[in-house]
Parts: sequence; C-alpha cells; structure tokens
Amino acid sequence: MSFPAGWYDDPQDPTQQRYWDGGFWTDYRRPREGPPPYQGQFGQGGEPAQGEPGFGPGLGQPGMGRQGYGPQGHPQQGFGYSAGVPSTPDGQQLAGWWKRVAARIIDSIIVFVIGLPFTGYFFYRYIQAVDDSDLFATPAAGATPSFELPVEIYQWAIPLSIVGLLVELAYSYFFLTRTGATPGKKVMGLSVRLRAVPGPPTGSTVLKRWASTSVFGFICGCLSLVDVLFPLWDDKKQALHDKIADTNVVVGPQQRR
Repeated sequence: MSFPAGWYDDPQDPTQQRYWDGGFWTDYRRPREGPPPYQGQFGQGGEPAQGEPGFGPGLGQPGMGRQGYGPQGHPQQGFGYSAGVPSTPDGQQLAGWWKRVAARIIDSIIVFVIGLPFTGYFFYRYIQAVDDSDLFATPAAGATPSFELPVEIYQWAIPLSIVGLLVELAYSYFFLTRTGATPGKKVMGLSVRLRAVPGPPTGSTVLKRWASTSVFGFICGCLSLVDVLFPLWDDKKQALHDKIADTNVVVGPQQRR
C-alpha cells in the first residue's frame, strides 16, 4: 500500500510532522499542533493491532523507506491546520498581502543601497541630463510644450535600469536559492518555495520570477501594478510572476535541500 505525498506524523518524534514525498521520507519537518494521533487498540505485548488507523502497511508496522519508516497513515496528513487557512497543497500557510508588500519595500531599499557602487555613476549622469534638459522649465507664452525626452536622458536611464536589474537578480538569486528568503522576507517571517515542493526554490525558478517581474515593468507600469495586486483576489495567493514560476510566498522558513 502506498501513501500520497504530504505531511505525516514523524515516527521518530511525536511532537513533529515530517514530509513524505510519496515514496520516501524527506528531511523536512515542522512542529505538529494539537494532541498526538489516535493509535487504536493495542494487542498483546503493547504492539498495535493489525489494521488499526495511524499505521502503515504490513502487520501493524510502518513500512520501511530510504530514510526511515513509511508514513503512519493518511488520516493524520495536514493535522493541526484549519481548512479555512489558505495554504500550499502540503499545508504550509500562505503569506498575507500586506506582509509581502512590506518585505518588497525592505528589499527594494536594500537593493538600492547595495547597488549604489554599480549604479551611482549612471544615476548621477542621469540627474545631470534631466537638469540640463530644462524638462521642468515653464514654456514661453504661446509655445507648445514638448513632452519628448532628450536623447541624453535615455543614454543614462537605460544602463541605469539594466545594471539595477542585474543587481536585483544577484540579490534574489543569492538569498532565495540558499534559504528561500531575502532579508526583507526574513524580517517579515516569510519565504519563497515551489507551490508543490517545500524547500528553497531552484536557480531556474528564481530566474523565472525575476524575468517575469522585469518584463512586466518594462512593458507597462500598469501591468506591474496588476502583478503586485494579483494575490489580493487569487485563490492561491499568487502574483503573476508566482504563477509563471509556480511558486508561493509562505509563512515560515524553508529547510535547505
């Protein structure tokens, strides 16, 4: 008999739950909430009677896996989590929108400061180009105002944007692939993971998140705004870039693979 992937009571520690990937135990654990699972009636010698709930296949004994025992029965899967709380398929609670926004603001400030040694020169020349262009000067009486930006502004704005995006990519890639959380998300108690698999996201997943967010910003500011607001009405609490990368922002940390 096989059991579906999910969280089950850890046979080695009754205070914990452990993630079963469908064939073997993983190293992912979380505290269990509530009373210990019902173990049924015990037979002679204190051993559980065959066929009682809470035990895996075999003669009342859990089945053996690569890292230990098989799951202790399907009824305990996801124990301690309310059905009304939005969560991943394996039961990890999804992050609220306000916390996501707060984490993003914190990360934006950190990225700006970290990136100054790389973007500072372009930013300075960009400001100079704006000042020299008289862009905000009041037009003469009867003159038609021009909303066309001088070439000098684009000359510095484009490399400024590209370098800034590369700094953001390096920042996200370094933190997310290691712990699943940037400093901003750690402050807010959040992390990023694949929706179906716990643990820090892979490098390709981080690239998908970054690329889709960057493309939204380049195409249209309104699309970028929709991306930010999308978790407010999405049943999986995913932004558009989460849907592209198949990720979720969740409450709590991720264990390293």
